[in-house]
Amino acid sequence: MEHALQQGPREGEGPDLPEADSGGPPPLGFGRCHPPLGPLLSRIGGTPLVPLHRLSAGLLRPGVELWAKLEGFNPGGSVKDRAALHMVLEAERSGRLRPGMTILDSSSGNTGIAYGLVGAARGYAVRLCLPANANRERKALLSALGVEVIETDPLEGSDGAIREARRLAAADPNAVYLDQYSNPANWGAHVRTTGPEIWAALGARLTHFVAGLGTSGTFTGTSRFLRSVHPAVRCVAVQPDGPFHGLEGLKHMESSIQPAFWDPASADAQLFAPTEASLALLRRLGREEGVLVGPSAGAALWGALEVAQQLDQGVVVTIFPDGAERYLSDAHLWGRAGR
Repeated sequence: MEHALQQGPREGEGPDLPEADSGGPPPLGFGRCHPPLGPLLSRIGGTPLVPLHRLSAGLLRPGVELWAKLEGFNPGGSVKDRAALHMVLEAERSGRLRPGMTILDSSSGNTGIAYGLVGAARGYAVRLCLPANANRERKALLSALGVEVIETDPLEGSDGAIREARRLAAADPNAVYLDQYSNPANWGAHVRTTGPEIWAALGARLTHFVAGLGTSGTFTGTSRFLRSVHPAVRCVAVQPDGPFHGLEGLKHMESSIQPAFWDPASADAQLFAPTEASLALLRRLGREEGVLVGPSAGAALWGALEVAQQLDQGVVVTIFPDGAERYLSDAHLWGRAGR
């Protein structure tokens, strides 16, 4: 693990916590909104937090626990439901997003699907820049939700989609570019929801929080909240171990357009996940725990195990960003078990 672990200084504070509508510390949940969220969007968040007893048996010392938050249980099937809803609500509150306008952004898939869900429920059209090599499940879900998709050069990945979204935003005054990679409401969603949910479940027993880096919103917001109530918690970020990887949804920060709010100093440590080892754990999760997840969850699990195996006592929590349903056509992920 010595070669995979990169230490980060604790003194970096990152951005300030988002304020509530009336000022002061953020409330739990997504705050007041008009019109009200309704029964569908109100189900975003509150996802299960489960122990991984079978998979970790024999790998960890008796005093160490490993838990995972299953974000595939959100209505839109991923952790991005939280960020998409909060970004839309904040754009409404600021007056940037009004009836008749179009939500515009780039995505590798999950945020776009979340925008489609939230946009339909709130009455907005959605336009999404998406790498052309996104798999068929994601494209089918976006189509079913009525999202207008602009496919971008697959060789440029998510960075090419970002550049095209910026170009379209400059040309269309009726489109509101929510810019998930720079929007503080992205990580603010996790200050308001994900962090408080983990704290409510585990409290001061929690010793370590581990999360993968895509936009870095989940890591940034959740770790900010957890440190605000529990300064002793250690927060570890996971990214792929190189620019050419198979961990869909994660960014290798050095070789990518970095999110505006990503601050390496906000992580107590960084881990660099190998693709094959992460995908092997993805397959084990299904067979040994009955938990079906996507590739980024495999990397998060790899990182959480790396941390947990160093401990004599502790409780380690990680985030599984989505479920497996939108990856089942990617046969290489599943090996023999997926054939």
